[in-house]
Amino acid sequence: MTATNADFFGHPVGLRTLFLTEMWERMSYYGMRALLVLYMTGAVSTANAGLGMSPLEAQAIYGIYVGMVYFLAVPGGWLADNLLGHQRAVLYGAIIIALGHLILAVPIESGLFFGLGLVAIGTGLLKSNISTIVGKLYADDDPRRDAGFTIFYMSINIGSMVGFAICGYMGEKIGWHWGFGAAGVGMLFGVLQYARTRHLLGDAGLAPNAMPDTTRNKYRQWASGAAVLAAVPVVLFGTGVIDVQASVFAENFAYFLTTIAGIYFVYLYAFAGLNAAERKNVLLLFLLFVAAAAFWSGFDQSGGSLNLFARDYTDLNFMGFDMPVSWVQFFNPIYVVIFAPMFAAFWAFLGRRNLDPSLPLKFAVGLLFMALSFVVMLVAVGVALESAPIGLQWLLLTYLLQTWGELTLSPIGLSAFSRYSPKRYVGQMFGLWFLASAIGGVLAGLLGGEATDGGLQSMSPIFSYMIQYYLVIAAILLVLTYFFRGDERRASGPNS
Repeated sequence: MTATNADFFGHPVGLRTLFLTEMWERMSYYGMRALLVLYMTGAVSTANAGLGMSPLEAQAIYGIYVGMVYFLAVPGGWLADNLLGHQRAVLYGAIIIALGHLILAVPIESGLFFGLGLVAIGTGLLKSNISTIVGKLYADDDPRRDAGFTIFYMSINIGSMVGFAICGYMGEKIGWHWGFGAAGVGMLFGVLQYARTRHLLGDAGLAPNAMPDTTRNKYRQWASGAAVLAAVPVVLFGTGVIDVQASVFAENFAYFLTTIAGIYFVYLYAFAGLNAAERKNVLLLFLLFVAAAAFWSGFDQSGGSLNLFARDYTDLNFMGFDMPVSWVQFFNPIYVVIFAPMFAAFWAFLGRRNLDPSLPLKFAVGLLFMALSFVVMLVAVGVALESAPIGLQWLLLTYLLQTWGELTLSPIGLSAFSRYSPKRYVGQMFGLWFLASAIGGVLAGLLGGEATDGGLQSMSPIFSYMIQYYLVIAAILLVLTYFFRGDERRASGPNS
């Protein structure tokens, strides 16, 4: 049975629980992430001592971390589908995330990798499954679904604003580990809120898929064995027994993630026993997956190369106050809160008139906005080469264009994976959606490291390359728009 009470802005009441849980989780995630590269590249000789890493290595670690956060959403979705149920997976994930942030608050260098590892594991359990529950609050043909995901998406940005404001200030002005600790306290608020109001979700995502007890016991054994196997290399890397250069690991990790995604899409399309309509939907979702991975490789520069550009080449003095570097990232969530209702209303307006653009067209527009944002950065780099530091307006315009691209692509992608995924694979398909973020995150670390490794001189070639591949993928999507428009309408029904 699906929750039907409509008293949260005209949506099911359970959306409020999920909204607040996601808000606190994103507060902790983005608040800590805003500090991560700054902390790793910070000088060791200052009062607020960093780790003194090179931009190349620090951003490789950043990319690995972001990639792990979203890669683990795939096994997290599988565990929820088959063993835990989505509601319990969210609860367990939230608790693990809180523990990870609290470990990061301890000022010991070895705590960095163990803390990041726990945050990644917890987010893998929480991130895809909380989105799955949002989808389960609505019937397949409920016209409120897209608007509901957009409202839910606003919680991400409200949470990130709080995280940037509190964790950013405390980390840069008081001490890095104070900022990490603030993220942990925020996540504890999220755990308590979810535990107290979880009953509002009804049975949406409560139980795992039905199956014989023998099958479920077999799955439990597989999961336990996989957890032990995964724990061994984590401990070896974390304790320094195995020493691997971060940039080399990140490169191979990107290949691994791409291979896993390709294999899984081939499996779904050819061997999962899907009917013809479901296979067409899987093909559509694969195209959106490729576009999303490319998009996030640029968007996640905010915590890497754009963060370092703000620190090293941008004047952050505002009326005599030296603004924390991480506060520059504050503008993306502000833009989202301002523009998300406008985008939601615009899609609803077009939908009522049967003019809603196809999914590939929306994604192509998102990539075009991302390309434009790096055109702005190319100009900004040129200005900085003449006389740095430069004004903040360059980064503000860059983040505005990226936000418009985000609103065109990300909440729409969540809704698409909810609507078009084969029903018995929905949790794992949400995991695949976040696997696109994983690939994008690793690429962001690698590209950002190359862009900043030689200072301003190395930025222009990398940013130019990124613009080119956004334009190529957007052009392919525009061509494919014609072929998928009819299939979308048949798949979604007359009321979508």
